[in-house]
Amino acid sequence: MLKLEIIKSQKMDTFYRIIIPSLGVLIVGLISTLILSKFVRNILTKIANRTNNKVDDFIVKSLVEAIKPLGFLISLSMSWKILEINENIDNFILGIIKFICMIIIIRLINRISLKVIQHWSVQIDDKSISTMLYSLSPMIRAVAWSIGIVFYLQNMGVQMTALWALLSAGGIGAGLALKEPVQEFFEYITILLDKPFQNDQFIHIDGIWAKVERVGVRSTRLRSINGEVIVMSNSRLTNGVISNYAEMENRRLVHKLGVIYGTSHEKMKKIPDIIKIIVDKTSDAIFDRCHFISFGDCSLDFELVYYIPTSNYLSAMQAQQNINLEIMKTFEEQGIEFAFPTQTINLIK
Repeated sequence: MLKLEIIKSQKMDTFYRIIIPSLGVLIVGLISTLILSKFVRNILTKIANRTNNKVDDFIVKSLVEAIKPLGFLISLSMSWKILEINENIDNFILGIIKFICMIIIIRLINRISLKVIQHWSVQIDDKSISTMLYSLSPMIRAVAWSIGIVFYLQNMGVQMTALWALLSAGGIGAGLALKEPVQEFFEYITILLDKPFQNDQFIHIDGIWAKVERVGVRSTRLRSINGEVIVMSNSRLTNGVISNYAEMENRRLVHKLGVIYGTSHEKMKKIPDIIKIIVDKTSDAIFDRCHFISFGDCSLDFELVYYIPTSNYLSAMQAQQNINLEIMKTFEEQGIEFAFPTQTINLIK
């Protein structure tokens, strides 16, 4: 009986000495967490209400939602430390708690950072920059998880020297293997920031005339004037000479007209004025000059220069066709003949 009473006394002593303080710490921690959560929510809500955007409201909501589980886990870890059941079990339980805390913190960081990036993308009135920010989202998440896992392993007492050596060797190998994809990615960033062209613009590079359909991370899709799809690497685009016709405000067109040598002086004087009238009455055309410039081998040559104030290629070609047809019609009415290559042979008997 005496032994039983001693054992019961020891158990009660253990209960009062360890379990009750452990439960007390857990309860106090939970109450403190609820009070802190409510206090932080009230303070941050007042600060967030001073602005009109919804980003800070989202940040406040995310922080308040993260405080409760983090506070519970911290209280649980402090309570568990008091129990001192077994070193291995304690390390295992505390490791799980730390792992869950790491997940909560990293998810909080990712949620806030991605929300801020999304807000910036909406605010920036540039589709290319918005696309770049969205494309960086997976990289930001990966970096956050990598840093979080490294800190967790280091906190758990894992020897990081060997791990850093392994990561360094792996990084060198991955760098050599991914040299070209990484280069293409940075060329993609260059295109988005420098903007030598954008989607739906007509460009010319290395003898290729095409319309830009989509700028990708590794390559760019072009639609040629013949209709086929051309996939070109970003590095080739950034290293080549690009003619961007979408940025052309005025298209300058130069033509040479030749009339026969039998054309009279009076008609020669009228030709510049005739052509000026034709160009002026044509829509999407601005007359610059027209001069009699040379005596050719078989023609009297005029040079006509005018501008098409549009970047649309089809509109420019339509205006050019209208001018050419009107010149032909007017010359026919005025009795002015176009020259063509001829050769006169004199036979001496």
